[in-house]
Amino acid sequence: MSDPARGFGTGARISRPPVYRITVVQLVVLLGLWAGVTGVNSVTAKSLGLGGLIAVVSNAWFALGVFRWRGASNAQRAVRASYMAEIGKFLLAVAGFMLVFAQVRPIEGWAVFAGYGAMLGIQIAGAWWLLRRRPRKT
Repeated sequence: MSDPARGFGTGARISRPPVYRITVVQLVVLLGLWAGVTGVNSVTAKSLGLGGLIAVVSNAWFALGVFRWRGASNAQRAVRASYMAEIGKFLLAVAGFMLVFAQVRPIEGWAVFAGYGAMLGIQIAGAWWLLRRRPRKT
């Protein structure tokens, strides 16, 4: 029989992956890129920063939505949350690009997409790193 007082029958305690670290790294790298390019060309720096910010915000939204639910009893909620997080991420990115290209002048389109792509690269590398690292023994 399971004894909740002793911790049996309560299910495994799986911690959430530290995906917030990826967002922090993205923001630090983006700030460094922006600061480094600002001295050379302020329009390029602004465009690069805005593109990167679109990626960081949409990826952070996704991470918050995906890791909202845990455990087998919440499996259906977790799947639904994953779909909603992906839809939200897509809509945030589309709205961000629409806003930037409609409202910001002057702008360099290639730099907007370069900033977005650079942050996407960090997102992919960070996810790969999280998947490959060994869990800590307690």
